[in-house]
Amino acid sequence: MRVRWGSVGLVLLGALGGLAALTAATRTGRYLVRAAWEEGKILRGRRDIAGLVANEGLDASTRGKLMVVLAARAFAADSLGLPARDAFTQYTRLSSDTLVLVLSGAARDTLAPVTWWFPVVGRVPYKGFFDVREAVREERRMRDRGFDTYLRPAPAFSTLGWFNDPVLSTTLRGDTADIANTVVHELTHNRFFAPGSAVFNESFANFVGARGAAAFFRARGDTANATRADRRWDDDKRLALFWTRVKDSLDAAYAASPGAAGRDARLVARDSVYAWARRQLVDSVGPQLATYPSWYASRVRLDNAALLARRIYMTGLGDFDVVWAREGHDLQKTIARVIALAEQSKGDEAAAIARYARTP
Repeated sequence: MRVRWGSVGLVLLGALGGLAALTAATRTGRYLVRAAWEEGKILRGRRDIAGLVANEGLDASTRGKLMVVLAARAFAADSLGLPARDAFTQYTRLSSDTLVLVLSGAARDTLAPVTWWFPVVGRVPYKGFFDVREAVREERRMRDRGFDTYLRPAPAFSTLGWFNDPVLSTTLRGDTADIANTVVHELTHNRFFAPGSAVFNESFANFVGARGAAAFFRARGDTANATRADRRWDDDKRLALFWTRVKDSLDAAYAASPGAAGRDARLVARDSVYAWARRQLVDSVGPQLATYPSWYASRVRLDNAALLARRIYMTGLGDFDVVWAREGHDLQKTIARVIALAEQSKGDEAAAIARYARTP
């Protein structure tokens, strides 16, 4: 699955600006110090993209992808009104194939995520690690406490405009359509980010990234990549609906056996729901997916942590499309409309968008 994780940058901001409040003697303080150190290494390694693409020694594939980065950021700023500033005008080649590992956790007998609190971003249902060994240790500790866990790599993040985010070598491993999507997605966070509302923030950026990438390619006359972006968005919406069905089924199954006495029954019900979900994926959903690998339906991780992690990026996607249609398929107006609704929502941004989408 194409996953973009856009909040580690705010953790880094907290590390750089708020260490007086959280000393390195605390576990959170040590985490923030390490995050700040790694962000510093990324910033020190930046090289100007314009200079790189002019270098005749650069391989054609990397040059072409970097030129897409520059063109996509310009489109996002000029046509979508996203604050690009100097973001994605520089490139950092990482020494590793993995930028950051992202850990999610959830109770096994209820859909309750593990959350972490950080400066500026507030409480979020995931935690990023630059240190693989520390990520594995934290995952093991959570499993030992009886939680589902989901540890996976992420290729990019945003610092919400506080730093001049470079494009990273991990991002360039994607194809052209994915790279344009990533640039627009991350710049969306620069325009609007609601602290403590990770699901809304990432799902909204997922929508803008997908629709924005398609619009970008159409403006360039690149119908092949525009179509590819649209098909990927269609797949994401199809999966978003399916994951909602799984979530609703689990909620109902857990609610049928409340309290401590019902825990064993809830675990049995959970196994039944996930067995049903696997059959649905293999028999019905998977064959409809045009842009996911053939093995996805039979091998995708099914547990509470993985489900909640996917829903961070795949909640209410169809509602955003309804707003987009009402705005005459004008993405810049849609972005403004969604942000206005979110700002008036008093902390429940997704519900505000859903109400608007369902109001005739």
